[in-house]
Amino acid sequence: MARTNKFNIEDNIVNSIIGEGSEFKGEFNINGLLRIDGKFKGTIATDGKVLIGQTGEAITDIKARVVVIGGTVKGNIYATERVIMLSTGTIHGNVITPSLIMEDGVIFEGNCTINKRQE
Repeated sequence: MARTNKFNIEDNIVNSIIGEGSEFKGEFNINGLLRIDGKFKGTIATDGKVLIGQTGEAITDIKARVVVIGGTVKGNIYATERVIMLSTGTIHGNVITPSLIMEDGVIFEGNCTINKRQE
């Protein structure tokens, strides 16, 4: 099933950002894209994308459509579409997703389950 233009546009609009040098603790429920370049501790739920930047550190469980890891995540990731682990990324936790992209250089300690996409 092809993605609509709505999702392509939403993937590029940052709804919320935790900037470098900032710290946030709690529960983050949003629509759209969340970018973390600072420190976050808690839970994240979105029907959009979560991007952990190269300077980002997150102790969290993430439920999202797409998750991109360029920084450090300690916790579990459940993505309904895909997880992208960039070469600068470090993950200590489990990943459940229908699609996984992992660049050379990733540090990944945990289990990964590739599940079938929901139609």
